[in-house]
Amino acid sequence: MPTHAETQANPRVLEDFNSAVIEEFRATGGKVGGPFADSAVLLLTTTGARSGQQRQTPLEYFTVDDRILIVGTRGGAPQNPAWVHNLRAHPAVRVEIGTDAYDAVALEITGAERDDVFARIVDICPRIDTYPKPARIIPVFELRRACPHS
Repeated sequence: MPTHAETQANPRVLEDFNSAVIEEFRATGGKVGGPFADSAVLLLTTTGARSGQQRQTPLEYFTVDDRILIVGTRGGAPQNPAWVHNLRAHPAVRVEIGTDAYDAVALEITGAERDDVFARIVDICPRIDTYPKPARIIPVFELRRACPHS
């Protein structure tokens, strides 16, 4: 996975990495290797906050109390990942887990609930606690399946 410094020096590095992970995800029904080998990975399709274009990002996800959660760690970088800005502007998303794809709504978890859920995610994935500690609050989102008839 590219570091923050590598993506700052050349944003194309992250695009190329994500493209390769997406290709592998599609070819294997959602199983990916490399830095995601022991992780649950989903594909998240968001709408660009400024561009309005569809953006697809492979993300590690966590299941806590039957909730699908994603975390904007960006490896401890000072800024949020771009997908966080997109979700805040346009919370309607498309989620792919394995061969299952569905529409969802991204709900940001805040305050004490966020702190509790984030601590539980760190328990599940201690690697997150090894990242640099940014001054920002690392955002946590629940991806809630949209009602099919709404």
